[in-house]
Amino acid sequence: MHSLYQQLDSRLLTLAQSAAPSLTAVKIQGDEHLDERAEIPWQELFRRNQQSLTWFDLNGRELATRGAIQVSLPVRTGILTLKRQQIRTFTIPVYLQSSDLPIPTLEGYIRASESTKEIEEVIAKLRWGLGLGGIVALGLSGIGGVWLVQKSLLPTQQSFEQLKQFTADASHELRSPLTAVKTSIEVILKHPERIHPKDSKKLFAIASATNQMTHLVEDLLFLARTDAAVMVLNNDKAPIYLYKVLQDLLALLDSQAQQRGITFQSDLLPDVMVIGDAARLTRLFSNLLENALQYTSSGGTVTLSMKQGSKHVVVSVQDTGIGIAPERIRLVFQRFWRADRARSHRAGGLGLGLAIAQAIAQQHNGEITVNSRVGEGSCFRVRLPLANG
Repeated sequence: MHSLYQQLDSRLLTLAQSAAPSLTAVKIQGDEHLDERAEIPWQELFRRNQQSLTWFDLNGRELATRGAIQVSLPVRTGILTLKRQQIRTFTIPVYLQSSDLPIPTLEGYIRASESTKEIEEVIAKLRWGLGLGGIVALGLSGIGGVWLVQKSLLPTQQSFEQLKQFTADASHELRSPLTAVKTSIEVILKHPERIHPKDSKKLFAIASATNQMTHLVEDLLFLARTDAAVMVLNNDKAPIYLYKVLQDLLALLDSQAQQRGITFQSDLLPDVMVIGDAARLTRLFSNLLENALQYTSSGGTVTLSMKQGSKHVVVSVQDTGIGIAPERIRLVFQRFWRADRARSHRAGGLGLGLAIAQAIAQQHNGEITVNSRVGEGSCFRVRLPLANG
């Protein structure tokens, strides 16, 4: 298609350039210079190629035209396509070179036009042929592709299932030794008089690392169980007043917000009820609120609000923190992804909180969306079905 139009543009440019020397005579003699006795047989050329030429003065006023194609448009240099009329035009400026003038002066314009009907017919046939051939090829490749994909993915699927099982087993087995280490450290720290001053920092570091490892193991075990359960809730689901879950979380995290110099704001609806697991919903909104506190600087604000629709309730967690770049928003729910790795590491973040929140929302037939601007903050919205929806 592109090649066909390139050839057409080349013909139009050649035609316009061949007519350029006649512009001066046309300005003086008018149409008389373009009769059958003219040096260039215009009419024969136009009959053969469905072309036309139009001469203009430097003000864009039409001086003469030859050919069957009529184009009533203001003068504008360059290529122009009239799709409805199936016409393509090429307008060039004509300059007069004189020994009396240091630079060429604009004398007028020449517009060459040609019908694109034949080109469009050729393109239509090509598209029809390519479309039919493409459908046949896609059909055959689709049938073969499905068979090959099934065969090639079988080992991958088996490996993935084994990896999920290993993650669940490893996480489960790690809980016991981590619990033992954590308990031992807590016992030692309860008797500071028995600790050598040089060892106190080391013990606190061990306690911090143990807590971080414990959280990681718990999160991995939760996600492994969630994957194995194919996002289905257990039998603990029941009607829950969402207001109570959120109010308890605000009371629990209020001291943490005060220590960071962050203001909590809330706009909650007391009578909204959903069906689900209270413990998991608490973890969902706890992860979102802790994430907002983590990425909001002192003096900022975290707002928790609810809006009820006919069948759903939307809970929003909005902060005035560092925000997320547009190209990274699609990554926020990926496991082990963190917006600010250095800062998250210092705060004990593992990059699993939002992935867990998304998994819990999906278990409750809901969804999480996020809007964010760098330097202005982020807003996470959880949409859950109402109990009576």
